[in-house]
Amino acid sequence: MSWALIIFVAVFIMIFVLRMPIPLGLMCACMFYFIANGQPIKMVGQQTLKTFYTNYTIIAVPLFIFAANVMNSGKVTDKIYGFAMGLVGRFKGGLGHVNILGSLVFAGMTGSAIADASGLGKMEIEAMNKEKYDPGFSCAVTSASAVLGPIFPPSIPMVIYAMYSGVSVGALFLGGMIPAVLLALALMGYVAFIAHKRNYPISEKVGFKKFVVSTISAIPALLTPVILLAGIYSGVMTPTEAGAVAGFYALIVAGVVYRTLGWQDLKKILRETVKGVGTCSLMIGAAACINYIAAREQISQNLAQLILNMTENKYMFLFLVNIAILILGMFIDTSVIQSVFVPLMIPIATALGVDLVHFGLVAIFNMMVGLCTPPFGMLLFITSGISNTPLNQVIKEVMLPIAVMLVVLAILTFVPDITLFLPRVFLGYKG
Repeated sequence: MSWALIIFVAVFIMIFVLRMPIPLGLMCACMFYFIANGQPIKMVGQQTLKTFYTNYTIIAVPLFIFAANVMNSGKVTDKIYGFAMGLVGRFKGGLGHVNILGSLVFAGMTGSAIADASGLGKMEIEAMNKEKYDPGFSCAVTSASAVLGPIFPPSIPMVIYAMYSGVSVGALFLGGMIPAVLLALALMGYVAFIAHKRNYPISEKVGFKKFVVSTISAIPALLTPVILLAGIYSGVMTPTEAGAVAGFYALIVAGVVYRTLGWQDLKKILRETVKGVGTCSLMIGAAACINYIAAREQISQNLAQLILNMTENKYMFLFLVNIAILILGMFIDTSVIQSVFVPLMIPIATALGVDLVHFGLVAIFNMMVGLCTPPFGMLLFITSGISNTPLNQVIKEVMLPIAVMLVVLAILTFVPDITLFLPRVFLGYKG
C-alpha cells in the first residue's frame, strides 16, 4: 500500500468513527489521497463530473426518486392498500399478507425500500395495531416487505449497478421479478405460521362488489409497472426515458385521476426530490473518485488475486461476497456498499465466470437484507419511529423474517436460472 492509500483508508475509517455525513466524508477521503499523492484537488471534481457527463443511465435515478415521492404523497397508497385487502385480507393474519402484497405492488411503482416503509408502511402498521397484532411484529413484517421495493422492477439500485457494471438495465429488471415474487411468497408463509401460532385475526371479509370497486379504483396505479415494463421491453423507451414517463404518469394518477395532489404537495415533493438527488449524486460522485483510486492503486487486481488464491469456484466466491455484504450491512449504509464494495467485486466476478446480471441481483438482494439487520438497519429505525414502537421489540421480531430472507438469498445465489430465466426468454439474454 502506498502512503497516499494508507492516508485514504485512515480518513475513510474516521468518517464512520466521527459520524460525518457519508458522501461528504468520502469526498474528504479522496481529497486527502490526491493531496498525499501530489495530485491537484481538482481531480475530485474532474472524476465526479466525468461520471455524470458520460453516463446516460444515471439520469434515470432522479426521475425514479421523483416518481416515488409523488406516489407516496399522492395517497396512491390508499388505493393499493384497498386492492391488497380485498385480495388476501380474508386469510388468517390477513393484514400481514396485505402488508406484503401491498409492498410487492408498490415496488412496481417506486423502486425504493425507504419510500415503501415510510409511506405504505405507516398505514399498514396502524391497521395491524388496531386489530391487536403485536407492534413489534407489525414493524418487522413492514420492514421485511419493504425490501421488495428495490428487487421488483423498476429499481433505483439496479439502475446504479447497471452504471457500474455496464449490464442491461432491462435484463436486471426482468431478472428481479421471480426473486421478488419468491421472497413475497416466503414472507407470506412466515406470516401464516406466526398468525396461526399467535391466533391473529382474520380481517373483515371484503364483499365481491366492494372488491371490484376497489380494484377498478386501483387500476390507474396498478398500470404503472405495466406501462413502464411494456415500454422498455417493446423498445418504445429506454430505462432512462421510462423514469421520465414514470414521473409524468405518477403526476397524472395522483393529481388528475385521484385528485389528491395539490400545489403545496408538489412543492414539498420537489424539495424532497432535490434533497434525495443531492445526497445520491454526492455518493455517486464520491464513488467515481474511489473507483479511480482503486484503479490507480490496482486494488481490484490485488483483491482478485487474493480471492483467486483462496478459491477459483464461482459459487464459493458468491458465498464469500454474501458473507461480506451481510457483515457490512450490519454497520454501514447500503449506498456505501453499492458504491465502494460492489464495484471492486465486479471484475473478480467476471474473471470467475459469474454472470453479472446474476451477481448484481444477488448483491442487491443482500444489501436490502442489510436494511433490516440490527444494529443499524435503516428500515428498523423507520418503522420504529413512525409507529412509536420500542426498537428492541422490532429487532426481536425481525430475526425470523431475516432468516426467511437469507434462505431465499441462498436459493438465488446457488440457482442462477431463477434470476436469468426471464431475461433469456424475453430478451434472448445469453448469460
